Amino acid sequence: MKSHLFRENLRCLRKHSPVEVADDSIFHLPEKVLQFGAGVLLRGLPDFFIDKANRQGIFNGRIVVVKTTSPGDIRSFEKQDNLYTICTRDLADGKTIEENIISSAISRVLSAKSQWSLVLDLAKNPNIAVIISNATELGIKLVQDDIYQWPPVSFPGKILAFLYARYVSFGGSTDSGLIILPTELIPNNGARLEAIVMELAHRNGLESAFIDWLEKHNDFCNSLVDRIVPGLPDETVKNEIESVLGYTDDLMIVTEKYRLWAIEGDERIRQKLSFEQADSGVVIQPDIEVFRELKLYLLNGAHTAGAALAYLCGFQTVSEAMENTSFSTFLVHLMEDEIAIAIPYPVERSVVLNFTQMVLDRFRNPFMEHKWSSIAQNYSAKIEARVLPVFFQYLEKQKVLPEYTTFAIAAYLLFMKVVRKNGDGYFAKSGDTFYQIQDPQAPLFYQYWQTGKLPGVVGSLLGEQAIWGQNLGRIEGLTRQVTSHVELLTNKDPLEALATFLSKAEYV
Repeated sequence: MKSHLFRENLRCLRKHSPVEVADDSIFHLPEKVLQFGAGVLLRGLPDFFIDKANRQGIFNGRIVVVKTTSPGDIRSFEKQDNLYTICTRDLADGKTIEENIISSAISRVLSAKSQWSLVLDLAKNPNIAVIISNATELGIKLVQDDIYQWPPVSFPGKILAFLYARYVSFGGSTDSGLIILPTELIPNNGARLEAIVMELAHRNGLESAFIDWLEKHNDFCNSLVDRIVPGLPDETVKNEIESVLGYTDDLMIVTEKYRLWAIEGDERIRQKLSFEQADSGVVIQPDIEVFRELKLYLLNGAHTAGAALAYLCGFQTVSEAMENTSFSTFLVHLMEDEIAIAIPYPVERSVVLNFTQMVLDRFRNPFMEHKWSSIAQNYSAKIEARVLPVFFQYLEKQKVLPEYTTFAIAAYLLFMKVVRKNGDGYFAKSGDTFYQIQDPQAPLFYQYWQTGKLPGVVGSLLGEQAIWGQNLGRIEGLTRQVTSHVELLTNKDPLEALATFLSKAEYV
């Protein structure tokens, strides 16, 4: 019978398991990082880098995680002494890459809801130097908030409350400021978070001396993370890995080999973030915009644009869809012929095409169970942030509608065709299968699809500024073309509809 992963069995695992285990001295390192979020991306990338640096004796600091969701997630960490396995699975030159590491980067996991006092106590710790976060695109926004609530409602409110406690604890000393590293996939995430925190400080009537300290002695760095970490592996994959490792792990994650954390900062920031020395995947430089543009539009944008179509065609994962000739052809042309020539940032064509090929190879990684249903969560916000900028740039440069992006928009509208409401849940249907729409705009789509019919509903949806941030119905020919695609996807099996579209598309 396999044992469970926890600290006491590490000595045995060092001798008998094909997994890399850190030395016990790691557990005595001071807590240096406060991290908002315990999702797989944070654990598979920033925490991976910090763990690797600790093993090399470079950063020498552990992470305190703050969870804003249910306490049940905290218990799963406590059960394993905050240990978890990072399993790298990839292909390189036709050879399989398999690496297994038990990460000991996390020292504690706290609940924001029930343990906020413990979070604020960390503000008194002189070793705390860095804050990391991933609150998704929806997390970094300004809402009215009271920093004296336990805890504040919003993520920026929590950051402000912590920084104010820090300021009070150290009397506003110049060396008590922190480096804040948001990893949310939005432009200028550090600058935007700083602006919101500053505005909340004014709204909460905090003293000018604190605001001066906040502005001058804290660094909100723009950053970008790039690694495909699909989430917890399914039971089959999990059981296969556990049978090899010889223990069970309910926090196990599977990742690809590729990794990048680009951080905007100068030499002073580089010296403080010494974990940068441990892995070439950490890049600290004054301008990281090129990394953001390529990743946002070619990787995330392609994921977002393809998610609805792939799901409607019956594909569950990215790699599964890439095995299908029609879908693979669609995505290649979408990326090479539309996204690559319309990225709203000056990048050499050769750099863009090389990055595109690398992304396509990553999409084809058979070990990455990256589910389209996960990619389609908060779908509307992702469409607006990741697809529309390229759509408009292409339209401006080429003076015609981008065919593949337009077809992707049609698939998105059909994917969001809510047909049933059950309590607070909204459900759409593909074939005989109902699936839940996890998107704040679901009620709006439900309203339009319940009251409207083709072709009129398409025009109404394209004109809804709450979805797109503007009226897309004003774009000449777009409503007609999207309606035609929606009708094609409705009247035929989606895979047949895709084949029909490809037979007529310009670039094929």
